[in-house]
Amino acid sequence: MWMEQQRSPSGSSQSPRSPSAQPYLSVSVTDPVKLGNGVQAYISYRVIAKTNLQEYLCPEKIVIRRYSDFIWLHDRLFENYKGIFIPPLPEKSAVEKFRFSAEFIEMRRQALDIFVNRIASHHELRHSEDLRTFLQVDEEVMERLRSYETGIFKKPADLMQIFKDVQSKVSDVVLGKEKPVEESHPEYEKMKHYIFELENHLAEAQKQAYRLVKRHRELGKSLSDFGKAVKLLGASEENAIGKAFSELGAKSELVSVKLQNESHELLMHFEEPLKDYVRAVQSIKATIADRATAFRQQCELAETIKLKEINLDKLMLTRSDKVREAEIEYRELKAENEEAMRRFETIVRRMNEEMVRFQEQKTTDMGVAFHEFAKGQARLANGIADAWRSLLPKLEACSV
Repeated sequence: MWMEQQRSPSGSSQSPRSPSAQPYLSVSVTDPVKLGNGVQAYISYRVIAKTNLQEYLCPEKIVIRRYSDFIWLHDRLFENYKGIFIPPLPEKSAVEKFRFSAEFIEMRRQALDIFVNRIASHHELRHSEDLRTFLQVDEEVMERLRSYETGIFKKPADLMQIFKDVQSKVSDVVLGKEKPVEESHPEYEKMKHYIFELENHLAEAQKQAYRLVKRHRELGKSLSDFGKAVKLLGASEENAIGKAFSELGAKSELVSVKLQNESHELLMHFEEPLKDYVRAVQSIKATIADRATAFRQQCELAETIKLKEINLDKLMLTRSDKVREAEIEYRELKAENEEAMRRFETIVRRMNEEMVRFQEQKTTDMGVAFHEFAKGQARLANGIADAWRSLLPKLEACSV
């Protein structure tokens, strides 16, 4: 999940704000609190930033933020840092009853913490003015900044529509449904193919991980119900078998707790990381769409300049009084084209760097997630085996 976090060096004799100290910026998203009622209700978070970067006003700052503030940060970075894979945000819950469940709130808090620390650990994004604003200004200023954005955050329906439009645009551009000028570099085509394949495989793995979580929960609930029933059965018996049934019921409830606990661990440390990487790939696809747009704009400008050159030559041959106006327009277009070329080249350079970083971090994060999965399953299997094994002698004594 791109989980790297920069932390303050401990035990250093240097001042935290000393220019010679190792630069760091760490952020914690903590203490979710529900505010408001009904449809106006939302969750606020305490965001704590610690840093020795000189562009920050103080070494530690605590602010209160809500989900829409994180959206503001994401969208500003996406607009200002074309070519960089902007870390994805967790999606909104479309189901009202889940919005304020303890599990959903903790998953959201964890995902937001990862989101902002990805930005804080990125060599370019960590120095962005938007991040500094997000981490330092008070709530009133943050609210004004959100409101200043042109209607993007009006209501959830708007966000859903924007997301659908972007998804459609990304698919059309990358899959080639739009047929204007398209970039056809072999390495770029290979990268696009890889990203779409990766999304499919990650989505399937995440779906199966969700089924594992569900199965653990269902089995835990069934064992809990079974345990209660067997304990009642045991209570109706007065001999050794009654005591054995009671202990069987108690062990069933114990195993049920283990399964429920492991299902939560599986959700937070396996299924959620996989879902997070599905979102990360969607962020990459949005950057691919930006690259396609930049390439198309550059090509269209180049074609327009050719037409303007022909027109200018004609005007000069006829000594038209519109020559000067055409020359100005031609120079403006040339400047615009040069800027478009620089913009496209920046996107290409950044994407090449980002793919290397993404691959390295994905290898690390997937390794951690699958290791935690295997370790958790081994822990669960051993715990269940120990629980049932300890009961065998008593049940065997009853069966003799």
